[in-house]
Amino acid sequence: MGQYLVFDFGDSFFRDQSVLSLVIDKLPVSISLGLWTTLIIYMISIPLGVAKAVRDGQSFDIWSSAVIIIGYAIPGFLFAILLVVLFAGGSFLDWFPLRGLTSPDWETMSWPKKIADYFWHIALPVLSLVIGGFAGLTMLTKNSFMEEIHKQYVITARSKGLEENRILYGHVFRNAMLIVVAGFPSALMDVLFTGALLVEIIFSLDGLGLLGFEAVVNRDYPVMFGTLFAFTLLGLVFNLISDVMYHIIDPRIDFESRGL
Repeated sequence: MGQYLVFDFGDSFFRDQSVLSLVIDKLPVSISLGLWTTLIIYMISIPLGVAKAVRDGQSFDIWSSAVIIIGYAIPGFLFAILLVVLFAGGSFLDWFPLRGLTSPDWETMSWPKKIADYFWHIALPVLSLVIGGFAGLTMLTKNSFMEEIHKQYVITARSKGLEENRILYGHVFRNAMLIVVAGFPSALMDVLFTGALLVEIIFSLDGLGLLGFEAVVNRDYPVMFGTLFAFTLLGLVFNLISDVMYHIIDPRIDFESRGL
């Protein structure tokens, strides 16, 4: 335990390298995958959730809910396998690479080509996680909007003759987005802890998920415990950041004044 407190996880049984250096080397890949996935999920879920709240009960709300339910029911790694079969040289098209985040000659490319190559490699992994991950945030956004729309200040604003768009995006949006925005660190952690691990394995992305999987297969116990420690520590840090963001975004959330 004392060694773990100072991040001394020992050396890998099968790699001529310390566990800490392995974790540090693989962590950027996992963070990159999780960050892009979370950003795109937010970019899709917030406008879609607002649109569903405004059109509650209409045909758009009904058919979009059906799509969301299907996306929520199917795990991200199944979408990843489907995308591999369809677009990564499986049984149909061979448009996207299947391994790694960059091409072997990435170092010799110009900066525009490096950026294009990076997004070319990460497109399918991120897409597979986005398809299976936007459902929960979309419904959270819709429910938050629905709750705010029926509050007294919205009724008062409408009685004063304010335009509907000004009411929705000038008053309701700011209050409804508190819980959604403050939950960004937790959403990022959810992506890293759930689908990203299997997606890294399917697409051979050299991140913490693939490192941990290979450690389990090879019974490389120092690496297993090191990756578990890294994910646990990240989870604690991101949850703490999420709680702090609640207070920063809405200063009314103050537990000290309530004696808690």
